[in-house]
Amino acid sequence: MALAFFSVCAWAVMIGKYWELKKLRLLNLGFEHSLHRQPLVLTPPASFKAPRHVPYAALYLDAVDAYNRIQAKDGESQEQLRAARVEHVENALQRAVANKTLNYESSMVFLATIVSGAPFFGLLGTVWGVMDAFGSMGLQANATLQNLAPGVSGALLTTVAGLCVAIPSVFGYNYLLSRTKILVTELENYASALADVIELESR
Repeated sequence: MALAFFSVCAWAVMIGKYWELKKLRLLNLGFEHSLHRQPLVLTPPASFKAPRHVPYAALYLDAVDAYNRIQAKDGESQEQLRAARVEHVENALQRAVANKTLNYESSMVFLATIVSGAPFFGLLGTVWGVMDAFGSMGLQANATLQNLAPGVSGALLTTVAGLCVAIPSVFGYNYLLSRTKILVTELENYASALADVIELESR
């Protein structure tokens, strides 16, 4: 029952994560195209929408908020103000990317646990079954190999079941991990490009 539960959970996590990553990538591309059509990044028109559930849009909102948060100090030149704003934007983008990375990798921990734990659950079931088979054989007056074989065979099935859970999970985990790393890299590249655009626009 435990292996069946782990199998259902693993497939649910893998399917859910796959569609989540695919949806996020499409949303990111859509927002990127929308932002590129704007003449100014720091002062877009009121009709421009930046929904925070879109990763690129969340980075954009954090960057603009960080830029506008820094106000000029007494005796500070425009160049000093611009440099302080750009630095604040870069720090905000780094924090935002780090938080997004932690969020994307959170569900992968459960899948990694199933990958490493399922074979051991199968092995535990096998050892338990073999012990039970030998215990039952010891209670019989004329114990033979034919009497032992069904119990051992049934016990070995738990190892097979554990591997059947772990093997698809390994492939799914590796694939989803690679897709997550690609998404994180795209976020880092976008954050860097956005910081450059804001720096140029602030001059």
